Amino acid sequence: MRTAATRTTRHPHHDAPDTDDVFARLTRLPEGPQRRALRDELVRLWLPMAERIAVRFRGRGENLEDLYQVAALGLVKAVDHYDPDRGRAFEAYAVPTITGEVKRHFRDHMWTLHVPRRVQELRNRVRRTARELSQTTQGRQPTVAEIADRAGLSEDEVRTGMEALQCFTALSLDAELPGTDGYALADGLGGPDPGFEAVVDRIAVRPCIEALPERERTILYLRFFQGMTQSSIARRLGISQMHVSRLLNSCFAHLRAEILADAD
Repeated sequence: MRTAATRTTRHPHHDAPDTDDVFARLTRLPEGPQRRALRDELVRLWLPMAERIAVRFRGRGENLEDLYQVAALGLVKAVDHYDPDRGRAFEAYAVPTITGEVKRHFRDHMWTLHVPRRVQELRNRVRRTARELSQTTQGRQPTVAEIADRAGLSEDEVRTGMEALQCFTALSLDAELPGTDGYALADGLGGPDPGFEAVVDRIAVRPCIEALPERERTILYLRFFQGMTQSSIARRLGISQMHVSRLLNSCFAHLRAEILADAD
């Protein structure tokens, strides 16, 4: 004999079982194992419909299995909050509940950059209006003014919504830029300039250098700013190359000790 949980009747979709009697029983049961088991049975029966809704959103950057899980969560919420006494079919209540859960997932988790909720809403209105207008603009993209007039927004709000469209997905660094011959986005990105670190180091060491005797300062200047060799410096100052080497090592040790002392 077929039970109420498995009996099916004609519905708009083949995955919509007839569970009116089951929901009526569910509302009469108190909290406990029997109610939880009946609730789980309802979720199982309506799960194909939830997965059908999830499939509508594939190809938007989210794994289909993850979409199934989000839709199933929406289904559970629909089963928990559905009130059959209001005279509304469960399918009519569950479809917008599940769809809203999936859309909320995209809105809250699939943005490359975090943007305020108000901007996300502008993005949705701009995209929806642009799609509607594209059907009447003979193949051309609707203008900002046309979108603003149709959506009841200012042109600045439309531009904000358009900018937010770029935050929804990220462009791969390996993606070829339009109008180029194999030139990827990563090829145009710069790297850290080691000169910036050198500037910081020079500013940090400057007071210590200024405190050195004049001869040591001259040797450092000739060696590191003029690029002279130790032998050339020795000839210019009239001292031996060995003496220049000892003075440089002494300067290095003194500067290192001063900088480390300042860091402490």
